[in-house]
Formats: sequence, structure tokens, C-alpha cells
Amino acid sequence: MRVEMDEKIMITKVDILGTRICVLTMEKTINLIETFIQTGGHHYVCICPVSTIVACKQDDELRTIVNTADLATPDGMPLVWLIRLKTNEKVDRVYGPDLMVDFMNATNTKKYSHFFFGGKQDVPEKMAKKFTNMFSGLRIAGCYSPPFRSLSNEEENKEIEMINNATPDIVWVGIGSPKQEKWMKKNVSKLNAAVIIGVGAAFDFHSGVKKQAPLWLRNIGMEWFFRLLTEPLRLWRRYLVGNTLFVYWLIKEQFKKNRR
Repeated sequence: MRVEMDEKIMITKVDILGTRICVLTMEKTINLIETFIQTGGHHYVCICPVSTIVACKQDDELRTIVNTADLATPDGMPLVWLIRLKTNEKVDRVYGPDLMVDFMNATNTKKYSHFFFGGKQDVPEKMAKKFTNMFSGLRIAGCYSPPFRSLSNEEENKEIEMINNATPDIVWVGIGSPKQEKWMKKNVSKLNAAVIIGVGAAFDFHSGVKKQAPLWLRNIGMEWFFRLLTEPLRLWRRYLVGNTLFVYWLIKEQFKKNRR
């Protein structure tokens, strides 16, 4: 693991198996997202659990996308523990579902507008209804469930036009990883929104479509086990194979450093 400083936003980054993860607290993440909105431009944020680190190790394109993101947050207690060990800095798990709620709560009176892009039919609308009940000042610019298939250039352009016409400040993307990271990188310069944030399963959790792991399991780094039990056929490879590879690669990297 290597530690470096991104001087553009004054954030320490820790290289974990070739993927550079930002040293962040939830509060600092929210402040930086607000700065992106206030200063304008085109920004995207990758939320990175262990599975993203494993995918980046195997996919050069994805690793480049995450490493060039404006923020790559540590979503996963193993990453938080590794960063704390390496830097001795304060760091939080910046988890997609929590980031959505905490950001909306912190900025409820500031009238930022949000667009929800992702999920199955009716999922973003259910999530929007929940959030508007929670936060009286929340502005929802729009909701859209994209088709679960490859789109033509014309169809993609219509999606971008639809989002831009809604004039959101933030686009929350929940189409699964690595699809959402590649979508954000491809479209960040086309969207007028200041920030795009990929939050994956947060759409399903906040809409009530899927159950979220209890807080105590999340705090001890075992959310993956809960999700594996609830969706074994879909997630067994990500967690059983992916987590094993993650530990193996870390041990292998440390062994090489010790030999040197």
C-alpha cells in the first residue's frame, strides 16, 4: 500500500492493490460534494467496497475510472481498517445508502435538486417518496429506471437530454457495479449536473425492495455475509471468490515487500 496526496482537493489517498482510495470521513465527503456543487464543473464519485478493489485488479479500464474519479470513498470496513493502519488518520466508512441519507439531512435547507437514475421499474419513485417524507426541503428533479440492456447511441443521448432538462444538482446512479462507474465516466462531461454519485444497491435498500444488514453486522465488516445469505446465487462469486482473492493479493503484496 502506498500513501499519496491529491493536492487538487487536499485529500490523502491510499493505494490498495493498485486502486487509490481517499481518506475520508462522512462529514468531509459531504463538504466536498457541496464544494463541487457550488464551484460547478463535472464531477463523479465512486463508492468502493472490497468488491470494487477486486474488480479493479482484474479490469484496467475500471481501475483507471476509479483512480481518476474526483472521490473514491472507502465503502467497506476492511478498507477502513487498512487505511487506519496505514495512515493513523480518522476515516469513516462512506457507504452509499448512508451517504444519501446523511447528505440529504445535512443539506435539507439548501434546496439542492436530486435525480435518481437506476433500479427496476418504480424503485426510484418509491425511494423518492420515502426521502420526501423524511426531508421536507428535499427537491426531486426526476426519477428514471433505465432498461436492463445495451442501448443505442440515440437512446443514450435521449437519457442524457432527459436528465439535463430536469436540471439536477446531483445525479444518484444505482445500476450496479462496474456498469455504473463506466456510465458515469462516459457521461460526466455530457451532464449538466455538478456531481454524479454511484451508489449501487442503495436504491433497493431505500425503496424497501431488499433488506439491509443490521447496523451491528455492518460495523464489524460482515454485511457481505448477510447479503450472501439473502442472495446466494447472485452474490456467491463476488463474496466467496472475491473476498478470498482480496486477502490472497494483500498477503502476496506484503510478502513481496518483506522479501525486498
